[in-house]
Amino acid sequence: MSTTVQSPATPVEGHYTLKQRVILWLVTWVGYLAIRLIGPTVRFTITYEEGAPRWDTDHGVWVFWHRCVFPATWHFRNHGIAVMTSRSFDGEYIARIIERFGFRAVRGSSSRGAVRALLGMHTEIEAGRRVAFTIDGPRGPKYVAKPGPVLLARNTQTPIVAFYIALDRPWTLRSWDEFMIPRPFSRAHLHITTPIAVPRDADSQSLQDFHNQMQAALDRATVYAEQALVNPK
Repeated sequence: MSTTVQSPATPVEGHYTLKQRVILWLVTWVGYLAIRLIGPTVRFTITYEEGAPRWDTDHGVWVFWHRCVFPATWHFRNHGIAVMTSRSFDGEYIARIIERFGFRAVRGSSSRGAVRALLGMHTEIEAGRRVAFTIDGPRGPKYVAKPGPVLLARNTQTPIVAFYIALDRPWTLRSWDEFMIPRPFSRAHLHITTPIAVPRDADSQSLQDFHNQMQAALDRATVYAEQALVNPK
């Protein structure tokens, strides 16, 4: 079993009712077991754009769509990556699941605790760790990037890197993000884009331009990864 990495931002158990604690326990272990059992059977292929960092060694502010959490949790496991997770009830069980795969959960989102969470991500980068955002979470809309990573990239002088993991005929939940669960022994394709560097002196207009570049990189990664599954080279 993977080592659990505790986050200093973990809520106190007493903040939840008994019913909520039971649900959290059940969902956490069901999610963990599903990823632990299905993950090893999935066959991954990877492509990189020119100048893209290597996923297992290079630092960056990594951004991806919420629906990729399941395959991303397995593929990027045990690298101590800090991931911003929502302070909502749903975000809490996601945090507990990914912590069991060696991630560090930094709790906060665009709607709750955003400033505190960005400061937490800044601290993680200063400690030499990579960070990642489910960029259209916690409630969508699907495939619309939030601005937080652009500010973090400017303040820490760490480039933004977008990726997407496409799955072959996944089970898709009827949720806002169309959350994907891979079928056992199916194929997955990870596509990683060229990094986006945000200058320290970027003004508000420039930040919007870099946000647009980040959105375009995410869209590009999504299209390429999905096409790579249909037409493997």
